[in-house]
Amino acid sequence: MANPTEEIGKHLHEEAEKSHDPSTMKIALTSALIAVFAAGASMLSEHQNNEAMLDQLKASDNWSYYQAKGIKSIVVQNEISTLKALNKPVDQKLNDQVAKYAEEQKEISAKATEQEQSSRSHLGAHNKISFAVTFLEIAIGISAISALLRRRWLWHASIIVSAIGLVFLAWGIHLMVLIK
Repeated sequence: MANPTEEIGKHLHEEAEKSHDPSTMKIALTSALIAVFAAGASMLSEHQNNEAMLDQLKASDNWSYYQAKGIKSIVVQNEISTLKALNKPVDQKLNDQVAKYAEEQKEISAKATEQEQSSRSHLGAHNKISFAVTFLEIAIGISAISALLRRRWLWHASIIVSAIGLVFLAWGIHLMVLIK
């Protein structure tokens, strides 16, 4: 199924060619340019969403790994407690293992926390860019209405709405750059 925004853009271009009206041609060209920005923003938005999900999955994997290390540590601590309860000697290797698991948990925790933060950052960029997509698509719709009704003020309104969309797009791209 075709994107409705693309369909509007095609219709505008066809109408502009038929009418040979310079103002309709300007509207069609502006709409086409806005559509290019909307398509690019849509792609960036989806990419940021995917990156957010991937980072969150990695964080979840690391938290599972963290728990596994904790369970291993508890098993060794129970072994140490059992040996002590039986008045048997505790091998230093067991105490070293508990310390090793604790150190590994610290490293895993730091990595998982970093991945969660990265996920939130990607999601923030996705949100800003998806606002951009919304404003740009609304601007295309307003452009189409301005061409059909031959109302210049609607064309100006579409340019203002697309400018708002471009501000959100720039904001989202700025957030993307900060993530790297």
